[in-house]
Amino acid sequence: MADKAEKPDLAWRAIGGLVALGVGFATRKAIEFGWQKATGKKPPADPDSLEIGIAEAIGYAVVTAVGMEVARIVATRAAAKRYKAWSGARAEAKAIAQVATPKA
Repeated sequence: MADKAEKPDLAWRAIGGLVALGVGFATRKAIEFGWQKATGKKPPADPDSLEIGIAEAIGYAVVTAVGMEVARIVATRAAAKRYKAWSGARAEAKAIAQVATPKA
């Protein structure tokens, strides 16, 4: 019988989703700004367009994909570390409170 994987709690899923959304937006803007500064042109709005050179389309796709994934990994790991510390402290405080409370 396969072990059930532990599901992340609802709070973490909400926090993780919000972090990913915010980081994705900020990273996309940073990549667009960097692309414009580096090439002197606006990023391709539609890389599939035949009016855009293949090298430019592929270059932008690679820069965007790598940048977005690196940002997602860094942000998710940082958020997970903070959440684990926060939820661990909460669980520890709850356990201490249960031990300190006399049972009637």
